Amino acid sequence: MKVVPVLVSADNYAYLLIDEPSRKAAVVDVLDVEKVRAVAEKEGVDIVAGITTHHHQDHSGGNKACLFPTSVSTYPSIPVYGGFDVPSKTHLVEDGGEFTVGDNIHVRCLATPCHTRDSICFHVTDTSNKSQSGGVFTGDTLFLGGCGRFFEGTAEQMHASLSKLATLPDDTVVYNGHEYTAGNVAFAKIIEPENPAIGRLFKLAQENKVTTGLSTIGDEKQWNVFMRLDKDVIQRATGAEEPGAVMNKLRELKNNFRG
Repeated sequence: MKVVPVLVSADNYAYLLIDEPSRKAAVVDVLDVEKVRAVAEKEGVDIVAGITTHHHQDHSGGNKACLFPTSVSTYPSIPVYGGFDVPSKTHLVEDGGEFTVGDNIHVRCLATPCHTRDSICFHVTDTSNKSQSGGVFTGDTLFLGGCGRFFEGTAEQMHASLSKLATLPDDTVVYNGHEYTAGNVAFAKIIEPENPAIGRLFKLAQENKVTTGLSTIGDEKQWNVFMRLDKDVIQRATGAEEPGAVMNKLRELKNNFRG
């Protein structure tokens, strides 16, 4: 299994999820279809599926082009997997759903509502290489060091969604929807300044223009303040103790943060 990030706008990621033995791939959160196709051609793979984490246009805007390509002989239409509000999907996915990409990549769907009602994270593992760490495509639910805004849900829902992601194996690699790491780590340093793990994230963001794929679920539990609501220092920073209240205050502080 190989994952190739494709920067399709200023900070927006699509991905190629490649089953290396079959040279077949899924595109995750396609926006600019031609950019993704160019990377697929460079990698020497055929795109056989589309996967969409949520309905926002910057993640689903290329779905229609995948279904109705300009050159059917060159680019046949492909199945598109997504939640109930995702446009131009062909396969509705729900919590616990499963499907396969190529011959070997197992995909498990995790409903993570809050940023949008239809947000789905996709946990991927390679059945042909069980020693390889799995990955999770988190869209705008979980970012490196942060989480998405609560556009269609509540703080309690975001807490539940991040808690669900926290149950994945610690070595699961995180592939998120946007390059927001520098801003997230600046905020985290204000909230939990003595946490040495946040220093590691700061170094990672300084040394890498592209940070997606460089973090794991285990890392996020160490340095992502939105996944550390039970820590005394975070509760003091928010003036709250109940998880929903801590999450709500953290999101409010982050929304207003300029750093």
